[in-house]
Amino acid sequence: MFKLANQLTKHLVLAGLALGAMAAAHADTKYPGIGREATKAEVAAWDIDVRPDFKGLPKGSGTTARGQEVWEGRCASCHGTFGESNEVFTPIVGGTTKEDIKTGRVASLTSEKQPQRTTLMKVATVSTLWDYIHRAMPWNAPRTLSVDDTYAVLGYVLSMAEIVPEDFTLSDQNIAEVQKLMPNRNGMTQAHGMWNEGGKPDVKATACMTNCTKHVTIGSTLPDYARNAHENLALQNRPYGPFRGADTTKPPLAKLPGKGLMAVNMSAAESITPEGLFKKHNCSTCHAPASRAIGPAISEVAAKYKGQADAMSKLHKKVKVGGAGTWGAIPMPPHAHVPEGDIDVLVRWMLTGK
Repeated sequence: MFKLANQLTKHLVLAGLALGAMAAAHADTKYPGIGREATKAEVAAWDIDVRPDFKGLPKGSGTTARGQEVWEGRCASCHGTFGESNEVFTPIVGGTTKEDIKTGRVASLTSEKQPQRTTLMKVATVSTLWDYIHRAMPWNAPRTLSVDDTYAVLGYVLSMAEIVPEDFTLSDQNIAEVQKLMPNRNGMTQAHGMWNEGGKPDVKATACMTNCTKHVTIGSTLPDYARNAHENLALQNRPYGPFRGADTTKPPLAKLPGKGLMAVNMSAAESITPEGLFKKHNCSTCHAPASRAIGPAISEVAAKYKGQADAMSKLHKKVKVGGAGTWGAIPMPPHAHVPEGDIDVLVRWMLTGK
């Protein structure tokens, strides 16, 4: 009896594995030819934020002395020598006390004595400061601070607020201890009103509690007389990409098409012609065949370069790299993304009409 039970268990496990493999295979082929798994390098490139628990924080360190050098050279012009300036941005330093560092709540936030709220009065997590400085500062040259200089500048800002000593070295090893000294570390709330301070807080719940509906039925339809009220939606959507507008000149589909339906690029045929390329590459935004718009008319360009042996090469270069001064003050932007063959077709069409 036990032997029979063991055999039955083995068969059930094998059947489960087989079903799992079939499900995985089905998932892999659900959208054939669309997308791929991200590489480790791509995931690393996207995973750039620093969390409050310091996951994502790179290793490094910086002294307040080095931070002062960077601050005075690259930060003080906007934020002031002591982080107190209100000329360009609101002040960074000020409004916090030693008592705030002990309690983790900034008392001046609820007082009218402080004329303006500063950054260090409000921010609850030191990781936010590190991440913002590293990715967004300096304002005129973001992402130019090294990891070590970011630690140094942040350490210097914290020292100006007397959160850390003047001769402090901030690093990935001690930043968690510094978090315990942030003046408003206990000031972040999650149960505050959504629209005003005394309003109802956001709802926190699971997606469904009890008696959840298992089968959903669509309970609304568009009346036949209103189907084409806004004209044909199919003509109001781009003819490429994953979404199409419904053809509202025809009755709605009785059922959705099955698998294997291929999306067709409706603009593929016209893009082969010069006129199609002219539209595809947005040349018509600035140019028209016989009248001047932002740029010269096609007929004007053809007349100017008529009879010049090197007209093709000149205009090819102009389209590729851009330029200014020939037809007015508005420059022509470069079009490095346009294929060489398409440029040749467009230039030949402009010069010869063919």
